Amino acid sequence: MKKNSTQTGRTLQKHSAFKKTEPYIWMLPSIILMAVFIVIPVFTVFRVALSEVSRAGVIKDFNNFDNFMQIFKDSDFHKTLWNTLVWTVSVVGLSTLAGFVIAMVLNVKFPGRKIVRAIVVFPWATSLIIQSVIWKYIIDPNYGSLNVILRKLGIISEKVNWTGSAEAFFTWECWIGIFVTVPFVTFCVLSGLQSIDGELYEAADIDGASFWQQLIHITLPLLKPSLTVSTVLNIIYVFNSFPIVWTISQGDPGDQTHTLATFLYKLQFRYGRGGQAAAVSVVGFVILCVLAGVYMVMTLRAEKEEQ
Repeated sequence: MKKNSTQTGRTLQKHSAFKKTEPYIWMLPSIILMAVFIVIPVFTVFRVALSEVSRAGVIKDFNNFDNFMQIFKDSDFHKTLWNTLVWTVSVVGLSTLAGFVIAMVLNVKFPGRKIVRAIVVFPWATSLIIQSVIWKYIIDPNYGSLNVILRKLGIISEKVNWTGSAEAFFTWECWIGIFVTVPFVTFCVLSGLQSIDGELYEAADIDGASFWQQLIHITLPLLKPSLTVSTVLNIIYVFNSFPIVWTISQGDPGDQTHTLATFLYKLQFRYGRGGQAAAVSVVGFVILCVLAGVYMVMTLRAEKEEQ
């Protein structure tokens, strides 16, 4: 009997130990993948940013913060930082506003709603490079379809150079970014709208609440999780976006339309300045972490205050 009780006790101990370690066993593949594809590359970028790198990509001795000092002395980098801020704020802000409005419309039942939803999602489902090439053709001053359509409609009499300056180029890039981002926000918000209980609106109608009162006191509070997810993901995607800017202008004219993603690409593959390119990517990484962190903290604080 003693042997049986001892064996039973050992079996229970083993089972208990396995139960404690089981979650970590299931998590191990994900941890390995994160280490291989996230932690190690990030560590490598920091190492390169603090090292002297030859044009052939050979990492030499550490040079402390010399790469960072060089990029912060570069006036083009200052312009790039400003462009990245304008690019991120305008694309994320305006696409969120437009996506919210469109989602509110698509949440209402009307004939052909499924077709409209399919049309709305199309820009997001298409490759960014394809979208950028199409828009580059549309706004081309010589043979672009925008000039052709406007001339046929009698709105303009001569060809208009839509990209005659760096500001015009960058404005079009922001517009394209908004155009391709709106569908993502729309369907994030739409999923949140469809999860709201309709009885809340019925009760509000009975109490005489107007559309704007329902929007402020019912819709927006219940949509905060969806808006938080879409905004944080948008900040990350837009901040790191490369295809649109590179396809439309490649940072030209005079490197005045770069964002951080295209600027570091040009430093690395056009000028062979690998250390400085890595330093730019580290700066972008830090800025992105700070922005996402601040937004999440503000959102969590707001939710706690409401509770």
